[in-house]
Amino acid sequence: MIFKPHFYTKNEVFCCYICALCLIQNTNTINTNNPVTQAEQILPKVKYTIAVSSGKGGVGKSTVAVNLAAALIKEGYKTGIIDADIYGPSIPTMLGVAEEKPKLVKINEKNRLLPVVKFGIKMMSIGFLVDPNEAVVWRGPMAASALKQFMSDVEWDELDFLLYDMPPGTGDIQLTLTQSIPLTGAVIVSTPQEISIIDARKGAKMFEKVNVPVLGIIENMSYYSRQDGTKEYIFGEGGGRKLAGELQINFLGEIAINTDVRIGGDEGKPIVLCKPESAEAEQFCSIAKNLAEYVISKAKLQPKLPVIEI
Repeated sequence: MIFKPHFYTKNEVFCCYICALCLIQNTNTINTNNPVTQAEQILPKVKYTIAVSSGKGGVGKSTVAVNLAAALIKEGYKTGIIDADIYGPSIPTMLGVAEEKPKLVKINEKNRLLPVVKFGIKMMSIGFLVDPNEAVVWRGPMAASALKQFMSDVEWDELDFLLYDMPPGTGDIQLTLTQSIPLTGAVIVSTPQEISIIDARKGAKMFEKVNVPVLGIIENMSYYSRQDGTKEYIFGEGGGRKLAGELQINFLGEIAINTDVRIGGDEGKPIVLCKPESAEAEQFCSIAKNLAEYVISKAKLQPKLPVIEI
């Protein structure tokens, strides 16, 4: 059975998710004594869940998330990505599946959505389900409800890593989403520019307050490589590394500015896959490898988390 998409109006979408939200709110409980982790209950076949976040927009967070997913696939990990940026979904475009729609199937007598798959990456986004020309105007709890459905109603199957491309910022919506999803940890994307570092610091503090480990900082747009091999630090130098040292967390790596990275995102072909020999692709792959190894080693040492039951 093929899921036939209907481009909902804002009012239709609003009503649908109000109903879903009411149902979830009536059944939600937080159990801090249950030994089963959040991810094991909501996403029983997913090993590790990582939020890709940024303190402000415009730092290339979604570009980093997509290329990390592609790099993890290259490393041999089964990987998926949830477009948690409900208000500005970009994953379908950046992975070249903007015209695709998820299929609705029946599994064990229950209706389930199958994630869209491209380059081996499984993905789900609100961008698949609503008119791309309509603004999604939801408050935090409603967006969280939609995100929970992307976890509980989608047949993710077995994954090593599930990435969440989070909305930028540290406001109500970011806090609500962070408290609503099971997370192994989060990575913060920033540029080296001071104004970006200030907001990245706030993002790290937000995760700290809700007991989500910050796995490290990725510095994007670190420099521009001139033809003579020298580097031009357009947005300043070393801001991400300095912040990581200040917060005593990992500095996962830096990614240079390159037009090919932008073109790859616009054309739905991540640079990790379309130009794997490029310096930027190698930087993404190195970061992904180090991140995966760190998460796996860290998980072996940590106790299990409390549970959010849906």
